[in-house]
Amino acid sequence: MECYWINYSNNVPVKMECQLQNRYAGQMAKETRLTAKGLATRQRIVDAAAALMLDRGVARTTTEDVQDAAKVSASQLYHYFGDKNELVMAVIDRQADVVLGVQHQGLDRLDSFEALVAWRDLIVGMLRESDCAGGCPLGSLASDLAETDPVARARLANSFTQWEGLLRSGLAAMCARGELRTDVDTDALALAMLASVQGGLLLSQVRRTSKPLEVAVDTSIAYLRTLTDQPATSPDHGTSSYLGS
Repeated sequence: MECYWINYSNNVPVKMECQLQNRYAGQMAKETRLTAKGLATRQRIVDAAAALMLDRGVARTTTEDVQDAAKVSASQLYHYFGDKNELVMAVIDRQADVVLGVQHQGLDRLDSFEALVAWRDLIVGMLRESDCAGGCPLGSLASDLAETDPVARARLANSFTQWEGLLRSGLAAMCARGELRTDVDTDALALAMLASVQGGLLLSQVRRTSKPLEVAVDTSIAYLRTLTDQPATSPDHGTSSYLGS
């Protein structure tokens, strides 16, 4: 397997991509050998670990905690996962599937401002349903792991890149339909929108109100409305109260 060197914050080179590929390949090989019952038990362990890590953080979640929550023995847990690191990787994959699954619902058909507002309503609605607790599952894991586990950081970065790609594709579709000017920088806009969403989710978690996310997304949409050759229209939500217009 081809490996290449990547430097991270302390300037110590590590074969991070190789480690990432090896861990993933090992997990996939294990999963393909499992029975339906084994897959169900493994998923129960991952779901329990994901809930605990979102609530307590990765460092404060022990394998014993996971055993208790999943109602499995130590031998069962280590049958599916060689160590806690393997379990953490599985949690990252699980949370990425959940988060990106929601984003696909809202962004796969993004090609208009109407669809963009529908995506906004989707993510704000889900945040309200959770009473603004927990924040973004991927963002929470990144906060816990980005400075301590370069392999986990790479896995999380890939998930955010996929999310960014969904936004970019949707914005490109809006350009193709004439909803946005064809000269806009969809790469920069997608990155800015993702950053706004992440910041909005974090502040909403801290303040226990969805308003920060609403302001972040509504302001982004209001800006996008200025990047069109069509006459400006009134936003579908209360953006004006946030922008002072």
